[in-house]
Amino acid sequence: MTKKDIDKKTTDKKAADEKTAEKKASSKKTKIDSAYVPRLKKTYRENVVPKLIKTFNYKNVMQVPKLEKISLNIGIGGATQNPKLIEAGMKDLGIVSGQKAVPTKAKKSISNFKLRKGTQIGCRVTLRGNKMYEFFDRLIAMAIPRIRDFRGFSDKSFDGRGNFNLGIKEQIIFPEINYDDVETIMGMDITIVTDAKTDKEAFELLKEFGFPFSI
Repeated sequence: MTKKDIDKKTTDKKAADEKTAEKKASSKKTKIDSAYVPRLKKTYRENVVPKLIKTFNYKNVMQVPKLEKISLNIGIGGATQNPKLIEAGMKDLGIVSGQKAVPTKAKKSISNFKLRKGTQIGCRVTLRGNKMYEFFDRLIAMAIPRIRDFRGFSDKSFDGRGNFNLGIKEQIIFPEINYDDVETIMGMDITIVTDAKTDKEAFELLKEFGFPFSI
């Protein structure tokens, strides 16, 4: 066997070993990910469900309301004059949510605002599953407590169908945002969507999670 053949055999073996190692690492990561349960998801199963069953006398667990999704939206009025603001908004929203944001476009033209149909005027992201619970946990435990002179959210912000809407004036309340990297202060609308049949049930659901209401 020539030196060239030996070198090729060694290289092929090294490549095969690396590929095997990558598969093992990927398999291990998948097992870890599948076993991971966000803190608030565990809280829902162990504490919230039993409490709501007792409060509303539900017949079975399937009747207990739950979180379905959380939608985040940033409207950027100045984007018509400075399109780069859209990129900044998408970047900040991606950092806050842990998921890539998508731009939102104007549905119709408004001449008074120099707005054309199809113009990008903001960005949004919708969270479900583990990412939803992780964001909700950070919102309650870390972001909201950083709001200046905060006294709780009003329970009047439910929409009549069990969904709660709240507005954030500055994205910098989220600790993930580096203030030095912020191009402009932006507000944010957050909609917490539940499958509750009434606002009262949704209110109790969010309250049991520790959401800070003013009453």
